[in-house]
Amino acid sequence: MRKNIFITALMLFGLSLFSGCASMQIWPDYERSAENKMIVIQERIGDGLKTGALSLDQSQMFLTRLKIIRTDYAELRDKIVYQEEWDRLHGRLDALGEDINRAHAQTTRIESPRNGDTIVTLQRRIDDGRISRRLPPTEEREFQARLDSIRREYLRITEGGRPATYEERADISRRLDSLAMDIDRFR
Repeated sequence: MRKNIFITALMLFGLSLFSGCASMQIWPDYERSAENKMIVIQERIGDGLKTGALSLDQSQMFLTRLKIIRTDYAELRDKIVYQEEWDRLHGRLDALGEDINRAHAQTTRIESPRNGDTIVTLQRRIDDGRISRRLPPTEEREFQARLDSIRREYLRITEGGRPATYEERADISRRLDSLAMDIDRFR
């Protein structure tokens, strides 16, 4: 009798351990994607405020929502969590981005690419190089580490809704251009 109870308890423990391990994990691609979205949203808010497409009240409202999402992001980052939690965070970022796009009037002037757009583009290029095996594994890891470093630095700079200064934007842009040139060597 004792043996059956022990075996049953052991099987239940093993099943619960397996199910927990199978569904919870660290999601680095979700982290990077969330960081990219937060950077693009931050820049859209700043551009809208500069061009007058967004009022001060609108931009403050959007920045407050972004700050709340950033707080939730910080709680999820580098932790073992369910994928659904990342999906909810991405859904909130997408909804905020759509709200900003609706409130943001289209400008007629041609703008140079923003750093957030460049980060997203470089991430796609690194991912494509990894998938197509154009990038050797050592270079792919180096490029990804550099882009992650730039992305995290940009998020740190703009934390709390603070717009990046001209010098900070120029430094980020210079680092992104350097990374893009290095990636171009493998085309």
